[in-house]
Amino acid sequence: MAGRSNAPGRSVTSRALGLLDAFGGRTPRLTLSEIAERSGTPLATAHRLLGELTEWGALIRRPDGRYEIGRKLWDLGLLAPVQMELRQVAAPFMHDLHTTIRDTVHLAVREDLQALYVERISGRVSVPIISQVGSRLPLHATGVGKVLLAAAPLDVVEQALGLLTRQTRHTLVEPGRMRRELAEVRRRHYARTSEEMSAGAASLAVPVRLEGRSGPVVVAALGIVVPPHRRDIPRLVPVLQVAARGIGRQLARAHNLD
Repeated sequence: MAGRSNAPGRSVTSRALGLLDAFGGRTPRLTLSEIAERSGTPLATAHRLLGELTEWGALIRRPDGRYEIGRKLWDLGLLAPVQMELRQVAAPFMHDLHTTIRDTVHLAVREDLQALYVERISGRVSVPIISQVGSRLPLHATGVGKVLLAAAPLDVVEQALGLLTRQTRHTLVEPGRMRRELAEVRRRHYARTSEEMSAGAASLAVPVRLEGRSGPVVVAALGIVVPPHRRDIPRLVPVLQVAARGIGRQLARAHNLD
């Protein structure tokens, strides 16, 4: 990890970056002592810098005393060219999709072993929604997550299969069944869940592919959250796929790949 050096010549900036580098996909929340140990920073120095980072908004201190990444870093991250471009390209397609289905539409990318939600358009309030822009949810329990996991490298899939946690009584946590589920996602080109992340909500998601010269690459997942009793869910797949293809074509044009 970048912050592990105890070299006496480290600058304040280097130490602060080392503290932030202690956080990761498997360690989204850490105590003061854990951050100090993982970053190789003296406890008193870590305490002082964490206070400054929290005051600035880079970190949030939870009621239980643990720290997590704050909204300000997420807002800055959205200015990164890749994330900004994806959101800008996807926005009109997502709005059209929302107008058609009237339920929540969201866009996610894979970040380590989680689905990072980069954009969301809210739908009817009767459906419980956990995802927020900037939130990270398990790959195995969400529609967009299953799409992203199905397209991930084998080593990522194996790591995820070793960390299947139950979110509701409907969550799929058996590695063998999850392997078959991912194979089915690859075959049919969409994922569907029913109350696996939260009770009272079903999800449907499709891959957003960038059709490059070397072949298609899944760069994101486009999904919707609907009531589980909605009868026309299967008929929404083509609607999602049309929007996802439109996003992919626009991205290809932006990169002169079409």
